[in-house]
Amino acid sequence: MKKIKLLIVDDEKLIREGLKVMLSVYEDIEVVGIAENGYKALEVCKTTDVDVVLMDIRMKTCDGVMGTRLIKEQFTKIKVIILTTFKDKEYIREAMRYGAFGYMLKDSSHDVIYEGIKMAYKGNIVVHPDVAIEMMGSNGVIKSDIDKYGLLEKELKIIEAIAKGLTNKEISEELFLSEGTIKNNITNILSKLKLRDRTQIAIFAFKNGIVT
Repeated sequence: MKKIKLLIVDDEKLIREGLKVMLSVYEDIEVVGIAENGYKALEVCKTTDVDVVLMDIRMKTCDGVMGTRLIKEQFTKIKVIILTTFKDKEYIREAMRYGAFGYMLKDSSHDVIYEGIKMAYKGNIVVHPDVAIEMMGSNGVIKSDIDKYGLLEKELKIIEAIAKGLTNKEISEELFLSEGTIKNNITNILSKLKLRDRTQIAIFAFKNGIVT
């Protein structure tokens, strides 16, 4: 069985050690390192094979935003998940801009964090609904306004599937459409909603009640 090689980054020793113990019980996860800031995390990535980084966003020395940037600049295949108690929109936007693969709250259950790690490893965006709503802020649209975007029923199904973390291949199998068709539809969705990427589509879906 292929194990997901996980690096845990948090400036509080009790938290990072606790996460290590908690996540080590899962048979398909191997905690290959722990670090207290983004700089240390980068050093671990240079010397150790890492698949997923679970990173605190607020750390005094090299926070999660800079840590994400440093890691993704050199290791594009590593997936970074921001784990935080802070629903800080600016931090969140910055880390996503530098390549973070998603956000989870520290008070999430062990199983939710575990499932998030697996989703990121498979290449799916991980966004906690509460964080998604915070990211949209007061500028998000309400559910009754969805019609004004001219979204087709097929496009709404694709938006829902993206929010659930499905890949293009999985969406194509679920909707009985080719991957090429799914890609074209996603391009159209981004254009209609004036969004930048799949993560923003997922946020839109949570905010507007397309998926809960």
